[in-house]
Amino acid sequence: MSVAIADDDSIVCSSLGTILEATHTAVVLWSARNGADALALYGRRRPDVLLLDVQMPGMDGLEAGRKIMAETPDARILFLTTFADRGYIDQAIALGARGYLIKQDVASVAPAVKAVMAGQVVLGAEVLGKIVNGPAGHGPQGRMGGSSASDASCGTSSIGGGTGAGGESGGANGANGAYGSESLHAGFSERDRELIELIAEGWDNHMIAERLCLSEGTVRNRVTRLLDRAGCMNRTQLAVMWVEEKNRKGGMPK
Repeated sequence: MSVAIADDDSIVCSSLGTILEATHTAVVLWSARNGADALALYGRRRPDVLLLDVQMPGMDGLEAGRKIMAETPDARILFLTTFADRGYIDQAIALGARGYLIKQDVASVAPAVKAVMAGQVVLGAEVLGKIVNGPAGHGPQGRMGGSSASDASCGTSSIGGGTGAGGESGGANGANGAYGSESLHAGFSERDRELIELIAEGWDNHMIAERLCLSEGTVRNRVTRLLDRAGCMNRTQLAVMWVEEKNRKGGMPK
């Protein structure tokens, strides 16, 4: 497995590279100090997973991520940043990122990279809390400062998502982070919820088709319709919406 790292802090790049290679998690193909360099390098030498900071000089990580995803829809981007602002998280999920972690415990990076390669969407515990409980925001006020005991102990959560074989995308509503224009509990049939649960568990279209005895084309069409109804741009948003519903109701929607 190969990774690339884009972060304006050379010490962070070096430390992450050392950890990933020392644990035999991945080989580091290259590192970049800003979004423009990451975009150019990605086009020349594509890694399996790209670790991307949010705020960098010039082109930031979110803009670079959007451009990379536009050119390579199946790119695996994992944001690793000091910013826990809800606005940044929403933008990262909307562009199709496979994860968003806060730079609290570098030991969680290797497991997160492995989870992303396995088809999961990885969200730090602090990030998941922001999604479920926090209001949307649009600036650096969410930057995590210091190292409180509660923050330092946060782990990561893996949920399904990513892209399926068909690379489905939904309606424009998801671009604003407004997940769940329709409740998964009240607005969708039991069959629909079964499909959403499989997506949240990381199943791709081929696996879902076999499980539900459907053609892949039928699954792809159903997923696209679900994304439109839910106001989600991609499967990652739909998986996050499922987690939000689960937390609101104290268990999986029935």
